[in-house]
Amino acid sequence: MYGLTVFSSGSGPERFRRTAEIAARAEEAGFDAVWTGELYNRSATVPLAVLSQATSRVRLGTNIAYGVGRSPLVWAAEARDLDELSGGRLTLGLGNGTPRMMADWHGVSGEAPAARMEELVTVLRKLWRLHEGPVEHEGRFYRVRLRPTSDTPPPVQEHLPIWTAGVNPRMIRAAGRVADGLVGHPMFTTAYLDEVVRPNLAAGLADSGREPGDLQLMGILMCAVDVDEEAARNRLAFAVAQYAASRVYDALFELHGWSDAQAKIREAARAGDPEAMAAAVPDAALDAVGVACRPGELKARVAVHARDYDHLGLVSVPWGLKPDEAEEATVAIVEGMR
Repeated sequence: MYGLTVFSSGSGPERFRRTAEIAARAEEAGFDAVWTGELYNRSATVPLAVLSQATSRVRLGTNIAYGVGRSPLVWAAEARDLDELSGGRLTLGLGNGTPRMMADWHGVSGEAPAARMEELVTVLRKLWRLHEGPVEHEGRFYRVRLRPTSDTPPPVQEHLPIWTAGVNPRMIRAAGRVADGLVGHPMFTTAYLDEVVRPNLAAGLADSGREPGDLQLMGILMCAVDVDEEAARNRLAFAVAQYAASRVYDALFELHGWSDAQAKIREAARAGDPEAMAAAVPDAALDAVGVACRPGELKARVAVHARDYDHLGLVSVPWGLKPDEAEEATVAIVEGMR
């Protein structure tokens, strides 16, 4: 199964119109899902409401939205609305971001992010069934005491699919414990899946007495499509270099023997030399985490990566592009997958 993370340009109503057009185009091209993301200046939920009216078949999901950015009550209410708008097509993808993002962007402690996510999902499950009666929860991070004053209709989907994001072993295990799916990371490789992801998912599933079939594994594949393959590879290399500059991904680079290259990337980053950063990315790293190719080669190249996942979300490279370029890159992915 394939999904597309939608990027568009413009401002005001025009931006939402373009987003809707790309989503409809992806649905017509045969994609199974369309995803929205959020950052410090954009929400994932408002665009998703627009996409619910522009599509009729594809699953709609957040990839990802910040779980810490809203209270459990607000999350449950927004999810109900989106599920109704889409006719029961919502998948709620949640993540924390880094501990520093949790503290600086959302004003919450970055302590124990995995435990916080596990508790959030637990509370959301209770609130999703608010139509069955009062909800009470007293936990480490959340306190909810809610007694509806009027009848609450049941949601469209009896069970809301909640997928959580994770890179490190503890967050991956949390997904295995409480989520319906793990939203992977663009830097995941087959080796990292085998050595880190699958064992920790299995441990989390065992913790909660569940089976492997109870959880979906979603990959995120960065795609750079251009008639000039070298230009495509340079765009992908720039994105990989941005990740390499962060210590969050040290274990992955070490697993593949790319630590020396990572050191060169960081040296170039400190010098403010983006071209040197991209040039230091090994070719093997590009091929392991993404696709950079001509339009006619995209489907075959994507299919190789899809073997590792239940669902593969395609995304244009997340750095180095202006909004209009990101939109063009997203459309190129849609057309390349026809």
